[in-house]
Amino acid sequence: MKIAIFGAGAIGGYMGAKLAASGVDVTLVARGPHLEAMQRDGLRLIEFDGTETVTHPRLIANSREAGTHDYVILAVKAHSVSPALDAITPLIGPETAVVTAQNGVPWWYFYGIDTPYRDRHLESVDPGGRIWDAIGPQRAIGCVVYPACEIEAPGVIRHDDDENRFSLGEPDNSRSDRAAALAAALNAAGLRAPLRRNIRGEIWVKLWGNVAMNPISALTRATLAQIGADPATRAFARNVMLEVEAVANALGEKMAVDVDARLNGAAEVGEHKTSMLQDLELGRPMEVDAIVSAVVELAHITGTETPYLDALDGMIRLLVANRG
Repeated sequence: MKIAIFGAGAIGGYMGAKLAASGVDVTLVARGPHLEAMQRDGLRLIEFDGTETVTHPRLIANSREAGTHDYVILAVKAHSVSPALDAITPLIGPETAVVTAQNGVPWWYFYGIDTPYRDRHLESVDPGGRIWDAIGPQRAIGCVVYPACEIEAPGVIRHDDDENRFSLGEPDNSRSDRAAALAAALNAAGLRAPLRRNIRGEIWVKLWGNVAMNPISALTRATLAQIGADPATRAFARNVMLEVEAVANALGEKMAVDVDARLNGAAEVGEHKTSMLQDLELGRPMEVDAIVSAVVELAHITGTETPYLDALDGMIRLLVANRG
């Protein structure tokens, strides 16, 4: 089994280190000081319990040098996929599966299911259907990412909690041999990779909190605990989440928990800065399109009224436009 990980950042580096340590033939596509440090010193992983490992997976900057693989794991953020298509496609052969290990609504969302919107492109995450046409939705395996990881220094990945789950699922809700084989490899590497019959349902549960909490945190510079403790921001987040739940319901998805339980769970994470706030502070592009604007687009498609979500989408996009 040959696996390429496109984007060896926090999550991609974590997966790559675990797979390499278990003996999988894995190639990491990276760049800059992070690549240089890994080439010089190896890929260092610091686990949440303090244990450390150093591995030496294949490392490349130019994907055209790598050849094709059985699996390509897209570990870059959703907004980075379309601009990187010319670098991703050389890794893909006739039988390659492409794993979308990203937050938010995936570009293949309407592929493989019986719905009035079947095979519809989402402009917010895949303008013009470029990803759909270049990769092909038949290659996609959905992946919901749970670990909290960060690049502590070039070449060094820190795993910040005891969560190591990467849920996998086919867009058509089947249990395929290719998904089962990948799950087995991830499990053998010490990760948890449950196979889901309905990966969209799990995508929605994670997205549910992110749609509200991520942009609110970026707009207010507040942690999850602060947002949950303040009556005004908590009430606003709850109203956004109720609208998001209505969009999911309109698409046939039912949330596995109620809104207050999901909101409490987010607040109980504590003094944690969301990824969107971290990106804002570091001057990096924020995941607005896949996490927020895509849900607004789905609301418009289904005719669901979402005034709180629309306002939040407008505010966060204005922040992006004016960040200078």
